[in-house]
Amino acid sequence: MPIKVVITNDFDHLSKVAADIVKKKITEMLQEKKEIVLGLATGNSPTGMYKHLAQSANNGEFDSSRIRSFNLDEYVGLPGENAQQRIVHPESYCYFMIHEFFGLLKKKFIETNVPFGSLIDQRLLMKELKKYPADWSYRGFDAGKSIAIRSGAGSEYLAWIKKYILDAYVKKIKKTGGIDLQIIGVGGRGHVAFHESGIPFRGSSVMLVKLDDNTIRNSVTDGHFPSVEDCPNYAISMGAELVYQARNVVLLANGERKVESVTRSLLENITPEVPISYGQKYSEAGGNLVYVLDRIAARELLANEKALEEKKIVFDDQT
Repeated sequence: MPIKVVITNDFDHLSKVAADIVKKKITEMLQEKKEIVLGLATGNSPTGMYKHLAQSANNGEFDSSRIRSFNLDEYVGLPGENAQQRIVHPESYCYFMIHEFFGLLKKKFIETNVPFGSLIDQRLLMKELKKYPADWSYRGFDAGKSIAIRSGAGSEYLAWIKKYILDAYVKKIKKTGGIDLQIIGVGGRGHVAFHESGIPFRGSSVMLVKLDDNTIRNSVTDGHFPSVEDCPNYAISMGAELVYQARNVVLLANGERKVESVTRSLLENITPEVPISYGQKYSEAGGNLVYVLDRIAARELLANEKALEEKKIVFDDQT
């Protein structure tokens, strides 16, 4: 299906338009199925949309009690003496989702899922990676890399992570029938969730990721952590190949920092340097992909509208 690019005025307008698109799709799917599965993102981009969606659900415009959800990612290495403390840390994505969306709903989802990163002890992880170098390998050619743990790893801890943290999340998604509608944001270098720039697409299911130094610095710049030393060094994340298996994908992006990655993802060839460029392949295979952008993030796309039309990308300017 052709990629659709919706242009909005600003963050508030983007949030309302995106919520209307998602609400319409949810309503259509709930007419066809007893329950549906949403894929959800964290970060600043979807926060306004989540508030609109919660209000719509609370007004009875769709039945939130017929929805399951799976989040894209979660940190490994949040401060805390145990998993419980890490889960309720203010920067955990579990805490974020409760605060920004789940806690606003009067009728709760059937089930919510966030990758099990908080169960991992980062100090023990780093110790085992150092002790068992033959059990794993880096995948990626840039600063951010995924850590591929081999089957039959000698480290019991690394084997446990592979089976019960990574593979178990994939299996649970598949058991529900897959994700019907996936919400994604976009990082400054075009990454989706913690599928960092340079991590290969092939085999990017649910991954253990060593975070890019740029991602860590941005976490401090954006006010999430007081210093680089306080930031987690790892994360669990869906990869692009899994993200774009959803039946519908809605990408949100606003602001100057997103201009380059959004532009490259549609104007240039598909490349792991810009993970969201995988959306072109997804669309060519029949996937339903919608970009919802503010005018700043869409600036270079609007300047190259003719080139995008030649690629059969459809514009919907709602400004």
